[in-house]
Amino acid sequence: MITKAIIFAVFLIGMVLIGLKFYNSTNDLSDYFLGGRKLNSWVTAMSAQASDMSGWLLIGLPGAAYVVFRGTSEAIWTAIGLMLGTYLNWLFVAKRLRQYTEVSQNSLTLPDFFENRFRDSRHVLRTVSAVFTVIFFLIYTSSQFAAGGKLFSTVFGIDYKAGMVIGALIVLSYTALGGFTAVCWTDTIMGTMMFFALIAVPVMAVGEMGGLAEVGARLSGLTSETFALFPVKDGAIDSMLLASALGWGLGYFGQPHILARFMAISSPEEVKKSRVIAMIWVVITLSTAVLIGVIGKAFMPDLADGETIYMEMINAMFSNVVGGILLTAILAAIMSTASSQLLVAASSVSKDLYATLMKKDTSESSLVWISRLTVALTTAVAILLAIDPDSSVFGLVSCAWGGFGSAFGPLILFALFWRRMTRQGAVWGMISGGVADLFWYYMKQAGFGGVFNIYEIIPGFLISSAVIVCVSLLTSVPREITEEFDRVKNNGTAAGQQEVTGGEL
Repeated sequence: MITKAIIFAVFLIGMVLIGLKFYNSTNDLSDYFLGGRKLNSWVTAMSAQASDMSGWLLIGLPGAAYVVFRGTSEAIWTAIGLMLGTYLNWLFVAKRLRQYTEVSQNSLTLPDFFENRFRDSRHVLRTVSAVFTVIFFLIYTSSQFAAGGKLFSTVFGIDYKAGMVIGALIVLSYTALGGFTAVCWTDTIMGTMMFFALIAVPVMAVGEMGGLAEVGARLSGLTSETFALFPVKDGAIDSMLLASALGWGLGYFGQPHILARFMAISSPEEVKKSRVIAMIWVVITLSTAVLIGVIGKAFMPDLADGETIYMEMINAMFSNVVGGILLTAILAAIMSTASSQLLVAASSVSKDLYATLMKKDTSESSLVWISRLTVALTTAVAILLAIDPDSSVFGLVSCAWGGFGSAFGPLILFALFWRRMTRQGAVWGMISGGVADLFWYYMKQAGFGGVFNIYEIIPGFLISSAVIVCVSLLTSVPREITEEFDRVKNNGTAAGQQEVTGGEL
């Protein structure tokens, strides 16, 4: 235990030192929130994916797959939905968003972009989107702290709440100090650790059990059910569960902490290389995370909490030194996402609420300090939300992911690709999507069955899209908005033609 504690301490100190390194380079909002738009393709890809997957990848998803066999099929299709969503987000959104945010008055945050894109002088879009951002990120960040509490409790036997506070304070320190650049570089280190750790654990477990045939024999002895790739209910494919699992892919289009990476890449032409790196990483890590849950069920079939399977397998199979290194991958996953979420929440409060609605003449250096204070306050509230040791990492992430996907996903897609979209359509589409998602989530938690069993992101996304189209068609678009849209579209077309003809990128 002392060996593992030393490894954890070295890792945590290293992350804080990175924050200190970039402390003096965060003098204005562009530096603090987007790193001055200077990220290279490798850091952009690794940071986007590491901040995307979170502790959910090593705790929530393996925990879902641990439930044989119905849970396993759900986990598989959730992973497939996430792979598809990742690819489509990089293919369609990344480059266009990078171009549009720079053309649209150099927007630094999503609320900033929404206001500039639709010329919203009344700040309605900025305010509503900032409020949704803070609400959903409080839930999302609390899920990461809950994962941290489970990690420290399982590995060191310390109290869940104490472990949660330790992890939260470390994340708070380097995020508040170094801002976006520190977060992205730490994400890159953490993403690399997660990649190799997720491969090592299932491979080692299969060897320990004597091969894949033995794994299959042990699983078949646990249940009379026959494994089916598709989730089955009452002898037929459970279409609602299948749709819910695939529906996770819709969430990508509206996740502020992922979209911020697209906005920060050094140039739109770097996106293609980043997409390749990101897809290799995400396909391998999601596949191995599901395998950990399935193989872990055969290896350790009687765990009370399936979400601890990754940690328990490491403790059982590896030496203290190797185990300590592999366990830091969970800490890396937690910290990479929590730091990104805290930073986006801080930007919403300082730039989109405080500076816009309260004190418009606040200097940029003052706003950076307000952002740092916001990171601290958000951390404290998120800790309170995750104070229950029985908090489900999978459930908390599901709630926040669906909220962002419903409120922001359709808005981003239509804003980037539909010339006819209006400010009124944007406002009501965002509100309807966010409210529909929360309503659906509440009805499901309250025990209402039937249609309310489907993942809330699906009705939320569809309702938001329908409202955007209907309201936009009933309202007019100012000419300056369509002219800016055409400018971005033509620049993208020209860049694409240049790439095809072998021009300089």
